[in-house]
Amino acid sequence: MHNFKKLSIWQKGMDLTDLTLYYIEGLPAMERFNLIDQINRCSCSIPSNIAEGSGKRTTNHFVEFLTTALTSSFELETQLLICERRKYGDSEKLKDCLALTSEVQKMIFSFRDNLK
Repeated sequence: MHNFKKLSIWQKGMDLTDLTLYYIEGLPAMERFNLIDQINRCSCSIPSNIAEGSGKRTTNHFVEFLTTALTSSFELETQLLICERRKYGDSEKLKDCLALTSEVQKMIFSFRDNLK
């Protein structure tokens, strides 16, 4: 068992959630039930799955939750790339979100591989 609050991957995941929630405030209202909801859900899923997995009894279970967090990060990246293609929101905030998403993905990969 890990104290998830001390895990750098959880902390970065929380930073990513904060950043993406700040970014989606500038998206068009017509995307409220589409991209905005999807971005909100998948960004919150990343640190949530890291936290949930950290409480599991076995390393294998934790690895499964890390994999779910990782797949949520790819979903988030895709939603952000859709925003980029549609030229939604502040482009600098979007660039920051994409960069932090990539950083979190690398951190989860590395942490997960070290647990295996």
